[in-house]
Amino acid sequence: MTIFIYDHTFDGLLTCLFEVYNRKTFPDLLLQEGEPLPLFVDEVINVGTSEEKHQRVWQGLRRRLSAGALSNLTYGWLSELPGIDLLLLRYMKKVFDSPVSIETNFADADVLELSKIWKKVNNERHRLLQFVRFQKASDGTFFAPVEPLYNVLPLTIRHFRDRFADQPWLIYDIKRKYGFYYDLTSVEEVTFEDETQAHLITGILQDHQIAKDEKLFQDLWKTYFKAICIKERLNPRKHKQDMPVRYWKLLTEKQK
Repeated sequence: MTIFIYDHTFDGLLTCLFEVYNRKTFPDLLLQEGEPLPLFVDEVINVGTSEEKHQRVWQGLRRRLSAGALSNLTYGWLSELPGIDLLLLRYMKKVFDSPVSIETNFADADVLELSKIWKKVNNERHRLLQFVRFQKASDGTFFAPVEPLYNVLPLTIRHFRDRFADQPWLIYDIKRKYGFYYDLTSVEEVTFEDETQAHLITGILQDHQIAKDEKLFQDLWKTYFKAICIKERLNPRKHKQDMPVRYWKLLTEKQK
């Protein structure tokens, strides 16, 4: 069994593909440094991320794949599914080895699986756009906690940058402990040294952090949500399909 150990970044994965051709060997397993090794191992190769190598691989992929297929790679990586890195490595190797495009060769198990993953991640991206709820903080910043099933927050930032260009905002993934902050000029990725703050765990601003008029607007939204609900047409099953339960704890209209 051959194992590649890398830094578990997408650039690192591209460097792994470079080493596949350089060493003329394909790994049976990809591991991050510090992960336990299997019982029987023939060779362990430490792959350090190289700017030159991953750029060469990426440029090669851009020449061989359409923009849609390149997005498949990005969406696949952001799925964070177990074994996704090895699946992507196999897919990319097939791209380089095949004399023709493999993008629509759904008879290939890896091509088919990656297309299914893209659909799941894209659906989650749409849900995130639908179910983000902002809270106005006392300093005027609009804070939105999210906890998507997949790591889709980076895929939505352009939308929020265009849609809410006139107000400062922070969208924070409380599951992955990072977010994006917009200061009316640019968007930057942010993390916090003190991740034990209540609002970074629960997603709910405390009373001393919230703007004076925010509670009023939240109450108005809850009242509106209740007013448009027709009791005779309640369909809990359909409601949960359209608005997954995992989002409810961060939705203003679902708070008591």
